Amino acid sequence: KLAAMYDEPFGDSSQIPTHLVAQLARQHVTVALSGDGGDELFGGYTRYFIEQKYLQRTAAIPRPLHTILGRTLTAIAPRAWHRVHKVARVLASDDRDAMYFELMSHWSDVVIGGNDQPLTARPSIDDPIERMMLLDQLSYLPDDILTKVDRASMAVSLEVREPLLDHRLVEFAWRLPLAMKVRGATGKHVLRRVLDRYVPRTLIERPKMGFGIPLETWLRGRLRDWAESLLDASTLRAQGLLDPQPIRAKWEEHIAGKGEWKHYLWAVLMLQSWLSHERDASTSATDTPRNTECSASPIARSSRSDA
Repeated sequence: KLAAMYDEPFGDSSQIPTHLVAQLARQHVTVALSGDGGDELFGGYTRYFIEQKYLQRTAAIPRPLHTILGRTLTAIAPRAWHRVHKVARVLASDDRDAMYFELMSHWSDVVIGGNDQPLTARPSIDDPIERMMLLDQLSYLPDDILTKVDRASMAVSLEVREPLLDHRLVEFAWRLPLAMKVRGATGKHVLRRVLDRYVPRTLIERPKMGFGIPLETWLRGRLRDWAESLLDASTLRAQGLLDPQPIRAKWEEHIAGKGEWKHYLWAVLMLQSWLSHERDASTSATDTPRNTECSASPIARSSRSDA
């Protein structure tokens, strides 16, 4: 259902549990509240502290040396070294914003003729954590998090509202000093203290957990044939959008257990799934006789049946 539900290539695998939770909630309510925005507004993501620590530790190293070190690490064969390659690309980044987008991206060179220009305007903020928070609010929050929740919930006619993104609260959060949001390596300080009034601290002060699924196991098991058909090298080559070589290499390493490339592969699989869906929809529309009543597109049919 994902290609029809999202109506665009959408590569965040937490789209699946988000949709399933929305289905469960819809059995009881028609409107729900989400806490999305809390991490971006009040400094909750672990990557904020990772980049800050990196900048502090590498401040004395000349910039050209960063690039040389990054290129050296990239030359290491990937296999189980995908984290090393991520660090290498961060080291080789030209500036802080490029560093941020390297941390947030999986593939850096798989699109044929691709030219990644994620933002045209650069924020005039010096603090690295606040800078990343703003970049998240401009890109990751609307393009991933909010899109994911909106489409996963609307597919089952559940309306999800985002109280933390009320414009007055957003404005208030930006007026707060960073020290009220981040204390050491702990974010969302002010939100935690508000929750102290209502929730036992043992439920608050816990390691951050993602909303993940056992994707690596699925891709090696029940989803393997489906993935193999979408990652066919000849199909990828004929499309002319993506370079088949690195995709096939990561796929073969993943199924052999020599690397965890699930997020990389899922992004490609969602693109391929969407392309296949659009091709089938186009073919179906072309084959419809002119002298009969035209039925709705597969996307429209899916939306109505889900509703």
